[in-house]
Amino acid sequence: GLPAALPVLPLELTVLYNSLLCTVGASDSAIKEEAKGIRLGLLRGKDVVLCMGNSLGQESIFCALEILGDWLEVLQEVTVEELQAPLHHLGALQAAWWLAASRLGSVAGLFQLLSTAEDPGRAHCSEGQSELLSIIKAWQVPPEGSSLPLVQSAKDLKEILYTAAAFLQGLQELEAGNFPTALCLLQEAAGGFCSKKILAQIYTCLGCCTQRMGKPQTALQHLKRALQVDFQCLPALSHVAAVYHELGETDAEMQALILLYEALGKTPPAAASSSHFFLMQTELLVHTPLLTSLLRHHHPSEVKYLLARRCLQDGRVADAVEHYLDFLSLLQEGLQQQVPLDGCSALPRMPEVFLEAASALEQAGRHQDAITVCEEVISQTTDLIPRVLQVEERLEQLECPLPGAGVAAGLLSQKKESLCCLAWRAAGYLHQGWSWAKLGESKEAVTQFSRCLCLPVTENLQAEVELLQKIRLLSLTGRGMQLLELGRQKEALLDFQHSLQISPGDPAAASYLVQALWKLNRKQEAAAQWQKFCQGSPGENGQQQGQERPLPLYLVSCLEQAMFPHSETLARNIQDYLEAAAQNTSS
Repeated sequence: GLPAALPVLPLELTVLYNSLLCTVGASDSAIKEEAKGIRLGLLRGKDVVLCMGNSLGQESIFCALEILGDWLEVLQEVTVEELQAPLHHLGALQAAWWLAASRLGSVAGLFQLLSTAEDPGRAHCSEGQSELLSIIKAWQVPPEGSSLPLVQSAKDLKEILYTAAAFLQGLQELEAGNFPTALCLLQEAAGGFCSKKILAQIYTCLGCCTQRMGKPQTALQHLKRALQVDFQCLPALSHVAAVYHELGETDAEMQALILLYEALGKTPPAAASSSHFFLMQTELLVHTPLLTSLLRHHHPSEVKYLLARRCLQDGRVADAVEHYLDFLSLLQEGLQQQVPLDGCSALPRMPEVFLEAASALEQAGRHQDAITVCEEVISQTTDLIPRVLQVEERLEQLECPLPGAGVAAGLLSQKKESLCCLAWRAAGYLHQGWSWAKLGESKEAVTQFSRCLCLPVTENLQAEVELLQKIRLLSLTGRGMQLLELGRQKEALLDFQHSLQISPGDPAAASYLVQALWKLNRKQEAAAQWQKFCQGSPGENGQQQGQERPLPLYLVSCLEQAMFPHSETLARNIQDYLEAAAQNTSS
């Protein structure tokens, strides 16, 4: 409450600077509370200006000024040499507070004032350098008096501010898609003054930037550099796996994921930061949603699932089974603890994971286990499906905020969820049908395939209904195949005809249709259908398949099992029949 006095004000402002830094060093979140202390220092400086009799107008004018204006007034009017250094120190803290809030424009304005107060026109942008970085570099730190020691020198603080500004600007350009500019800024930050932890994060961001620029090998170099600097930067390891996936190097990708899973299971060693004695550090100033996303730590369960999925996609069935079973055992330890609920998880919905596990078990020949896993999906989803499910396309077209639109959106979301549950249950029956077929139980397989067929048929092409129709197609084909095994050719023929109604020109359904007709001794019809199928436009089927959405991983094995295995034999038989028929006609 004492009035400001010029002789002691340098000491007072230096004590304020030191106390603010100590507060920041004691608590990482204290940087957000610095503004009040800096404001106090500015007001004390204004008091001195007023006491010195400078013509600055009424004191009420100061209260109306924004804080940047306050700095302008004080730096213009305070010419006492003893006050220059303390005010510049507080200005550096003000810049740190604004950097932590990502207010880069305010930081540029403040350092412009600080530089102008010393030597107007000195800040010039060098090639490849942003205006803000040029302004910060141009700021000359006032010499520090030996009688007023600082807990952290302003020179070190300047270097930290420069690195943080380059890092933040690089992240902004990366988010905006300006990758060459982001690369230059992040490289500038990598050459700055920071801890190993921050340097590893910068290299990780450089890796992500170069990956998006289409330079995967350069991205790997940056990411490996991040791990060399700080192996606890595990997000870099997950990005390494992603780059190897992009390059198609499956073995290297698997190794990276295994290393990541093992590292996540270990207790990290105590960090030994080389900048521990600095109260203000770069990590306190750089916080953006993009950085949080790029440096998100995967949970062990996510990595285990990624391993299982990649093994299944690559045909490593035995490894996939092992990883899926490990993942399911992790879930037994507690669903809430094992599955991240932040909306950024790499995990799909749990029924899909179970169905993928069933697909892996089925391909590994563990058909009874696959049936058991599918039964879990069926039992968990049955009660979630209403008895009557009406699909209306018009609900998807509600974009205007009409009265009751919120209710309609809620109904649409509920219907989509019901459709998902219906698809999962149908896929469970589908896998059970194939498993029973592999066990030689054709009658039981027919029963399970039949349970898939109580599905809605609609022209609505939303993804959930398309998936249901694909499951229906695979079920009809599978049931028709088993009916052929049982010698029930007429029933099989109907299933294949229905399959072609769902997906005209489907190669498997068309081939099985021809085979059914052939076995019924309706060879003329079989030959006609075969010729019709072969004379179809070669690009027509490919174009139709290209327009379809990709199948979920848990249905890929079902699609493969539905393929017709005897195309060459059937084609040869029909060709022989046609040649014989032609000879009979000519004779």
